[in-house]
Amino acid sequence: MMVRHQARRGAGAAPVTGVAGRRATAASPVAGVARRRGTPAVLVTAVAVGLALVACLAGAASAASLIPMDLTQTDHLKSYGVAYWSLEKGYRVEWLLNYRGGSFLVLDGGGDLTAECRYRGVTWEDVGGGDLTSIYQTIEEENMEVVLLEKAPAVALYAPDNVQPWDDAVMLALEYAEIPYEVVWDKEVLAGELETYDWLHLHHEDFTGQFGKFYASFQNADWYKEQKAQYEELAREQGFPSVSEHKKASARTIKEYVRRGGFLFVMCSASDSYDVALSATGVDIVDVPFDGTPPESGFRKKIDDSQCLAFEGFGLISNPLVYEFSDIDMTDVAKLRPEEIDYFTLFEFAAKYDPVPTMLTQCHVNVVKGFMGQTTSYRRSLVKKHVTVLADYPGTDEVKYIHGNLGRGTFTFLGGHDPEDYRHMVGDPPTILSLHKGSPGYRLILNNILFPAAKKKERKT
Repeated sequence: MMVRHQARRGAGAAPVTGVAGRRATAASPVAGVARRRGTPAVLVTAVAVGLALVACLAGAASAASLIPMDLTQTDHLKSYGVAYWSLEKGYRVEWLLNYRGGSFLVLDGGGDLTAECRYRGVTWEDVGGGDLTSIYQTIEEENMEVVLLEKAPAVALYAPDNVQPWDDAVMLALEYAEIPYEVVWDKEVLAGELETYDWLHLHHEDFTGQFGKFYASFQNADWYKEQKAQYEELAREQGFPSVSEHKKASARTIKEYVRRGGFLFVMCSASDSYDVALSATGVDIVDVPFDGTPPESGFRKKIDDSQCLAFEGFGLISNPLVYEFSDIDMTDVAKLRPEEIDYFTLFEFAAKYDPVPTMLTQCHVNVVKGFMGQTTSYRRSLVKKHVTVLADYPGTDEVKYIHGNLGRGTFTFLGGHDPEDYRHMVGDPPTILSLHKGSPGYRLILNNILFPAAKKKERKT
């Protein structure tokens, strides 16, 4: 069942006179902008256009509004929501890569934009024509770039109907930033409904049909039994002999969605189990507790990692009592690292030549606090050569954040469950993002949500 989630106002905010009404739905294109997919590898930058606009705007008292994303910003996370809101309103939004932490420039928001910032508690600066000239010149001369954001992307989260917000950090981020989204599940995926969305997120889901490998710890828990029965019923309803085959079919459908131009963002155990599931097409890799039969003989030699998005050469872990899908994950290594020294490093890219990875790593810091998950990080030696590493633990085989292309679309994997909940456990209370307004880890999530908005050059047919 698809559920529409409209952005909600944060608690404690006082309304401001003159604030515009509710935003339009993200499933509809911004007025006058055709919805289209295409490779994000070549983006249209806006420096030249911006400089041309300066001449027209120089006489205005305030030509634009800058939403700074450096340490002067009071709420980095809600700033992404303001940028999204501006796109829905049809305003011209530019993402200033590497400029003051990856700031946003809204060129025609006027009083509505400043009222919205004030309402959400977001810092903004009025920018005159002369200041605009200086900003664009600085960007032209340094490792910075301007990318025009074209439209508010339609966002979908892959999750069951009863998912709780604290089970998915992306859901928390969307709710806090007030960015609308819809929830889809296997029925919608297999019915072809992903084509209505620009961006899809997978989080703590097991695409191998092993029920999250929770068997050893939770096989007698009521929630585990209920979830297992629910998933088995759904598989039967859709004509699949097992949950494993049902989930693998969804994984393959999602892969085709990416190939045709979708943007896929994956965190936690989904990033490990997803590629494992793709590699096991036509191969039974799950044990008796999950589908009533043992894995087929020689299954480890039958998997095909050429079908995977990000990983190759990995080994499967089929033991139902082991809380791992494969040796891709490096949680065991991460556990040996004291929490107080657990930090990973973002790579720095040439903004003018590599705008895509630059967008995905925009942050006000370059060293980010680590966080655990069922899949915490990835073994570097198993990452495919064409995949770009965005963040790692320098000098180790441990990679935290990766990105790659497939056909006309892209995929991005981020290890860990919740950037502000170091060791997230089943039943833990939700993270309260109003206490983490400047979270660098959550900024990485929100970079991915705005990434599909970047304007792309039209492809000639």
